[in-house]
Amino acid sequence: MKILILGGDGYLGWPTAMFFSKLGHDVKIIDNFIKKKIENEEGIKPLFSQVPLMERVKLWNKNINKPISFVVGDLLNHRLLYDVLDEFKPETIIHYAEQPSAPYSMKGRDACFFTQHNNVLGTINLLFGIKKHCPDVHLIKLGTMGEYGTPNIDIEEGWLEINHKGRSDRVLYPKKPGSFYHLSKVHDTNNIEFACRIWGTRCTDLNQGCVYGLETMESKMDPGLSTSFHYDHVFGTVINRFICQSVIGQDLTVYGNGTQTRGYLNIIDTLNCVNIATNNPAKVGEFRVFNQYTETLSINDIANNIIYAANELGIKTKSKNLENPRVEQENHYYKPKNENLLNLGLKPTLINDNVLPDMIKIAINNKEKILKDSILPTIKWKI
Repeated sequence: MKILILGGDGYLGWPTAMFFSKLGHDVKIIDNFIKKKIENEEGIKPLFSQVPLMERVKLWNKNINKPISFVVGDLLNHRLLYDVLDEFKPETIIHYAEQPSAPYSMKGRDACFFTQHNNVLGTINLLFGIKKHCPDVHLIKLGTMGEYGTPNIDIEEGWLEINHKGRSDRVLYPKKPGSFYHLSKVHDTNNIEFACRIWGTRCTDLNQGCVYGLETMESKMDPGLSTSFHYDHVFGTVINRFICQSVIGQDLTVYGNGTQTRGYLNIIDTLNCVNIATNNPAKVGEFRVFNQYTETLSINDIANNIIYAANELGIKTKSKNLENPRVEQENHYYKPKNENLLNLGLKPTLINDNVLPDMIKIAINNKEKILKDSILPTIKWKI
């Protein structure tokens, strides 16, 4: 299969490219390296330096029959995007190419504008490119569970059956995002669903939870193939942040009271979910939503898991509460469904399946590289 991966240099994009290449698919990457530009602007960096993409691709291609190819490009450049779609004629497009940081999007007008412009208009260019050059392609779009927010009802998988004044209908599940980044993903959802309904585009929207983990079967082949590990307050996940705080002797800083609950999954499960979606494509005109997570955890749950795992490795740490820089419900109902991927064969890897000790060991080995000043939040939802 010809698979085009947009954002193929990213935390998820690069492992996805290796995963499908190893399976024998013809993989092409597009990336504009904007995340690295933001890292430089914000004075942050991953726990350890990645080998540049060109060198990573060369290293990977030495031992693989189906080499990965890549194009340096931006989805906002519709002519370049159209040329790639016309020449490559992908059968599947996996779309990771968006600014992924909620805190960055809340930094101010410029960051908000960039996030919305980059994410929403880049996706619109993609939809028009698909319509023109590869209308039969299956688009797999990385959405986010953050689109839903924390409603006081069960979260369905993208759609909601409603009864109102004696009539019924099926509508997109109401969204209540908590940042301008998550709001951009809601705009994507509406635009893509429109393209499916009007043009017959095929799309699977993977509403993904927070991803953790670093190593995959492919990255273990050579240290130079590793993906990124962010722990900072802009791009870092709470799990990575807590892990790094534990190894440098800081208390784990829990925002608010720590009862905020979200969906989480291991990076291995992300690859398996995307593979399941690829092998079971949406129908013509179908906008299909999978809630892509394997377990729900509160911030306090995560802190306790990391405290326990660190203790097993001889590291004593504890958590402390920090004034919440975000505007969010801390005590809330949270019951999302995730039946579609499980019914299609997903076998979850849970957070207690010996994942955290390996991540902590990696942080220990890179302890001297941790930038302590980049961990605590400096961006607030309200000024």
